[in-house]
Order: sequence, then C-alpha cells, then structure tokens
Amino acid sequence: MSNNSGRKFNLRQEIYLQWHSAKQHKMLYLMILPFFVFFTVFTVYPVLQAVFYSFTDFNVLESPNWVGLTNYKELFADKIFLKAIQNTLIIAIFVGPFGYILSFLLAWMINELPHGLGTVLTVIFYAPSMAGNVSYIFTLIFANDRYGYLNGVLLKLGILDEVVLWLSDENTMMAVVIIVSLWMSLGVGFLSFVAGIKGVDKAQYEAAAIDGIRNRWQELWYITLPNMKPQLLFGSVMAITASLSVGTIADGLVGFPSPGYATHTIANHLNDYGLLRMEMGKASAIAVVLFIMMIVANMLIQKFLRNVGT
Repeated sequence: MSNNSGRKFNLRQEIYLQWHSAKQHKMLYLMILPFFVFFTVFTVYPVLQAVFYSFTDFNVLESPNWVGLTNYKELFADKIFLKAIQNTLIIAIFVGPFGYILSFLLAWMINELPHGLGTVLTVIFYAPSMAGNVSYIFTLIFANDRYGYLNGVLLKLGILDEVVLWLSDENTMMAVVIIVSLWMSLGVGFLSFVAGIKGVDKAQYEAAAIDGIRNRWQELWYITLPNMKPQLLFGSVMAITASLSVGTIADGLVGFPSPGYATHTIANHLNDYGLLRMEMGKASAIAVVLFIMMIVANMLIQKFLRNVGT
C-alpha cells in the first residue's frame, strides 16, 4: 500500500510541477499554439478519421456503415494486395537502408572537401529531389528500343545482342524502379546530414585525439554520430516514409497497373481504391496498414540509433 501511495504522490507532484512550469512559460505555449492547431487539424485528425473509415464501407456518395474487420479481411485475402506488400518491402529494403547510408556517406565526404567544391556537390546531389518530371528522363535512358540510351550503349559495346525491354519485362522492371528510387532518395535527409556534420564542434575532435581516438572511423562513431542523432532520426523518418510510399515513380516509368503487377506497391493499391474506385473504406484500411508499417520501421530505427556511439 505504501508503494502505491508513494507512486500516486509522485504522480500528483509531477503533474503539479508540469502545470506550474506551463503557467510560468505560458507565452511560449501560446507561440506554438498555431502549430499545434494545424498539426491536430491536418495530421492527427486525418489519421483518426482514416482509422474510423477503415471499419466502414464509406464510398464518398453514401453515409458510412460499420463493417468491422471486413475491409482488412478482404485486403489480406487479395493476392494483388499481398503482392503489393511484397513489392513494397523489397523496394524499402533496398532504397531505405542503402539510400540512408549513401546520403550520410556523401554528406560526410562533402564535409572533407573545400567549402566551394562542397557547396557545388551538395547542390548536385540534392538536385534529384527537386527534379519535376524525373520519370521522363529515365524513360529515355531505359527505353525499350535501340534508341534508349542504355540499350544503345550496351548494343554498341557488344554486351547485348538484342534490346532489353527494361520497362516492360517483369524481370527487369523492379530493378529499374529501385535504381530510380535510390537516385531520388538524396533529398531533405541528405541536407540534414550535411548540416548535422558541419554543426559538430571541431574542439571535440581535438579533445578526442588527446583521449586516444586514433582514426577517422573512431571519430565518426564516437563523436560525429552521437552529436547528430537528431539529424539521423530525421533522416531515418524521411527514408522510411519515402521507401514505403513509393508509387508515383513506378507509375511514371512502367505505367499503372504495371505488367503482372511486378512493381505494384501499397501506395499504388491505395491510389487505386481511393482515387479510382472511390472505395474510401478499403482505401483507409490500406492507409492504416501502411501507417503501421511506417511506425514499426521507425521504432526499429530509433532502437538502433540509441546504440550509436556506445
């Protein structure tokens, strides 16, 4: 009983201290109130609404009726949706970790270059995320005839005897989508890594050299990475979101739906039910599944990042 009473007292004391602190800094809370309102209206509310609609047969035109787990049961009985999950995971496994590591390594190497050259390379590597019609560029490179840049070069070099249908063959489409997605992954996360590395105090490296740090890899693990955990976390969130929500890139390259659903992803399935069929109940269930996948992946990444530098 005494332990329970002690916990209740500590909880009441903690609540009182938090409330007292909030009253002292009420102007600060008022300043973040607009952000809180926008975040609630445009992020929290849509997520809760999607969760609710996922248990209904909502189709925009009629009032939603409660159907329980029917949407989820039908989804996981749908072979196309299971194929979409498989394709999404394949893309995420390659694009997420490799894009994340590539972004960091490029940012780390750019930091070692002279300022002017580093700035130029930063702009060059960030450019993919600003490219508008990127699918058009890559349809020229991977075109299914001898006029495609890749086919033309490989035929001229004698590596190929005939053209490869890069954007039509079910055996090659996934590789093309992964390559393009990797190229596009150097975006905001890359910039955050550049800023995080440049923000590390140089004096820490000098002190570490005195304490026994002998090479650049030790500097990276014990100094650079621990000092930029916020940027690492932000970059991981962006990488997870981008890799699990790949859809428009595949649409632009191979069309929708892709032949044999070879590059069909959860995002494609969501657009199919939400924008084309207008079955918002099932589309909401797909969105909830994708949201859960992102949350789980984010939790795993956070668990790993806690051990960085230890």
